[in-house]
Amino acid sequence: MSDADFEEIRRGRLAQLQQQQQGAGTGVAATGGQDEQRRQHEAETRASILAQILQPEAADRIGRIRLVKESRATDVENRLIMLARSGQLHAKVTEGQLKDLLGAVAENNEREGMTGGRIVVSRRKGGWDDDDDLLDL
Repeated sequence: MSDADFEEIRRGRLAQLQQQQQGAGTGVAATGGQDEQRRQHEAETRASILAQILQPEAADRIGRIRLVKESRATDVENRLIMLARSGQLHAKVTEGQLKDLLGAVAENNEREGMTGGRIVVSRRKGGWDDDDDLLDL
């Protein structure tokens, strides 16, 4: 093989590697774009469902709750969506009904916290004082 053959093989291989890198880069970007589109679609769907099942005052209250504690607002929204999909909501949710639901969610969170979410530290009393070691010298 001559130098020209090696050079031709080298150029072909370089072009192939560049195509693979470009393909991999666009594949990652496309996957990231698809994930972003999916998240955006889910957010739009949630917002649409909530707009259909909540009165404006209740929607405002959830918005204010979201500013303080986003996890609680998400929990309430998930419950409302679940109730709507199962057909248990017959009219738009009022602010009073939303307050009742918030109370139920708060009680449920407190119950879960007491059953296994707490860490209790019990310390031993006396007999383990490091200062006593200095007296032995």
